[in-house]
Amino acid sequence: MNGSVAANEELLAALAAGLAQGQVCEVAVCVPGPYLMQVQSLMSKYTALSALDLGAQDVSAQGSGAYTGEVSADMLKEFGCRYAIVGHSERRQYHAETDALVAEKARAALAAGVTPIVCVGETLAEREAGRTEEVVKRQLAAVIHANGHCISEVVVAYEPVWAIGTGKTASPEEAQAVHAVLRAQLKAATDQSARIKILYGGSMNAANAATLLAQPDIDGGLIGGASLKAPDFLKIIASASV
Repeated sequence: MNGSVAANEELLAALAAGLAQGQVCEVAVCVPGPYLMQVQSLMSKYTALSALDLGAQDVSAQGSGAYTGEVSADMLKEFGCRYAIVGHSERRQYHAETDALVAEKARAALAAGVTPIVCVGETLAEREAGRTEEVVKRQLAAVIHANGHCISEVVVAYEPVWAIGTGKTASPEEAQAVHAVLRAQLKAATDQSARIKILYGGSMNAANAATLLAQPDIDGGLIGGASLKAPDFLKIIASASV
């Protein structure tokens, strides 16, 4: 929950200036709902941002109706959203979102042609109890079960809860180990698993991005605070573009 009309303009302008200097990897910006129209307009304004995709930070499991305050996947689609984050640890923690609800949100997004970025990850207590693999596999299994053959259309993001906004980061080896578990689970679920990107989302920043992205099963990053600083975000993009 960051941004303002002025701050968004400044950030996107800085990104446009940096991205104009060369080819980039796939990049999307997932913004708070009230700013979707503004950011969509800015992405049209700056030629260098034409290759960027737009995403939302959440989506409702419902299509329409008496769900005041909710935003449906069809609504996001009208604003040109290609992606919607579902199951972020903060949604699970502060809004009591269950594995089943996250799976339904992913289903609703897919039905509208929006790609869900499905977040999974363990808390510090779960990691210390040796339950990391159990937790992430359970979270992902719910999404696989609810979405069947469509599972190859999702993006998965591993975000260890203990490494979000804390400055702590899983070592490249720790992150790779969990990504390998998720890769194997997806491979068992669909013969199209090679299409599925698995992102790392635990405090990836300009300093550690290159080493994390060098791991065989880490396909990209779900960037938090570092994405609010254009120079840092551009360095991460450059690391992913190599």
